[in-house]
Amino acid sequence: MKPLPFLFILVLAVPALQVNAQSKKDLQAAAQIRKDITFLASDELQGRRTATEGERRAADYIEDRYRQMDIGPFMGQYRYPFYFTHGKEVSTASAISISGYTLQLNEEAFPLPFTGAGHVSGDCLPNVMESGLPWMISLYADKAEAEDPHFDWERAMYKHSKEAAEHGAPAILFYDSYGSRYQPYFNEMSEYDKVNIPVAFISYQAYHKYVADTLTTDSTDKSVKVDINIAVNRSERMGTNIAAYINNNARYTVVIGAHYDHLGLGEDGNSLYTGKEKLIHHGADDNASGTAALLQIAGWIKKHKLHKYNYLFVNFSGEELGLLGSKAFIKDDCADSTNVAYMINMDMVGRLNDSTHALYVGGVGTSPAWGNVLNEPKHFKYIIDSSGIGPSDHSSFYHAGIPVLFFFTGTHKDYHKPTDVAEKINYNGEVQVLNHVYSIVRTMEKYPKPLFTPTKQSSVGKVSFKVTLGIMPDYAYTDGGVRVDGVSDEKPAKNAGVQEGDIITQLGKYDIQGMQTYMDALGGFSYGDTTTVVVHRKDKVIKLPITFLKK
Repeated sequence: MKPLPFLFILVLAVPALQVNAQSKKDLQAAAQIRKDITFLASDELQGRRTATEGERRAADYIEDRYRQMDIGPFMGQYRYPFYFTHGKEVSTASAISISGYTLQLNEEAFPLPFTGAGHVSGDCLPNVMESGLPWMISLYADKAEAEDPHFDWERAMYKHSKEAAEHGAPAILFYDSYGSRYQPYFNEMSEYDKVNIPVAFISYQAYHKYVADTLTTDSTDKSVKVDINIAVNRSERMGTNIAAYINNNARYTVVIGAHYDHLGLGEDGNSLYTGKEKLIHHGADDNASGTAALLQIAGWIKKHKLHKYNYLFVNFSGEELGLLGSKAFIKDDCADSTNVAYMINMDMVGRLNDSTHALYVGGVGTSPAWGNVLNEPKHFKYIIDSSGIGPSDHSSFYHAGIPVLFFFTGTHKDYHKPTDVAEKINYNGEVQVLNHVYSIVRTMEKYPKPLFTPTKQSSVGKVSFKVTLGIMPDYAYTDGGVRVDGVSDEKPAKNAGVQEGDIITQLGKYDIQGMQTYMDALGGFSYGDTTTVVVHRKDKVIKLPITFLKK
């Protein structure tokens, strides 16, 4: 489950107490779910990070399971790849030289991820900050700062780089003269926006090899000849959705989905693990549990020959990176309100608390039809949210005008940590959840295509800001500004006329270059403030007045 832009914190699950299965069918389902989750959450798959070998092996397993159940592919293929920009990488054309010596990239020097592209050549005086000349300055003010494990070296270099650009420096080189134990590195997931000049870092070894002697010489000329030609590119990656299909030649299709990707070793910055050692994030509950649930329900629908609708089963990837797989599926594969009756999403359904039996059900307000089928069963205590917007893939379908339901058994202390392992799943509890979800699917066979109704955004567990604009940002968008993926009713953006697909480039006096500057800008406003928001809408630039309402 994706933690941004908000996180549900509803039920703290205690270690699962196993409830006796009630039938042979339930026992068989629990055994198969255990088998599926045990493999998907195993060390072999290395956390199923999107666009990795672990994701590919998980996809192979899921596809084989559909084949075993004799459930065919959707439109002739199981695999639906999607491409996305994620992170940054140093251009292979980049080069940094000092005094005629070309430094080895990544070992002796590297561009910063927020660098501007360009070629700058000339003499510079280390620690002399003169307009028109490249700057070369020490990253650390003293040895104590160099040895401080809490020193934010990336933020410090970003701040100095902006100042250098403002004071007319054509480029800036940082160096380590102390040999810090906490060496900077190229942070491919950096969220800092691009500056307008080339920026690079020189290692402690390179500093002493090419610069230090210049500073200690008796000569009056202590300049250093530098030649910088650097650029940073977006890193392109490919994820893969998997889609299986039961074609009943019906007019409408029901989509049942779950994401199968997880965090890998936590490389993408979305782990809650605080240790220094890189560990596998197994993702048993998040979301091997939902993946196994989807496979089980697909098998039941196939076996019992439900036929009023066609049934499309989609295992999404890229969910943890911003619902990328489900967004791509909506965009590329024609899943919209004209052909989809409704969508059910299961994300983290493996840790039912046997004391509270709390089951979160989201999207209840997206259709009046849900009032007919969501009768709270004796096995569960419903936690209801009417909103169609949440931190999982059903949000993408809601924004396409499709009624949704979202099932979730709650967060727990292992969420987004390496300790989310298969041994902690409440397998019999998950079977209870699946029986309930399947009963809803069977009941919906009696009803026509449900009517879609828009809802307000959920207020459960959102990250707190002083003010809110009321948009869902597109976290995969990196072309400058913030692209609007959704607009909440009765919020400042909606009232101002901001629309889905708009690209916000300015908020008041603040230029918006990406998510970092967007969040910084929000911090500059208070309740009741009035300003303007500038958006790019197709080929137009539109300036809209906006007032920050009380949240």
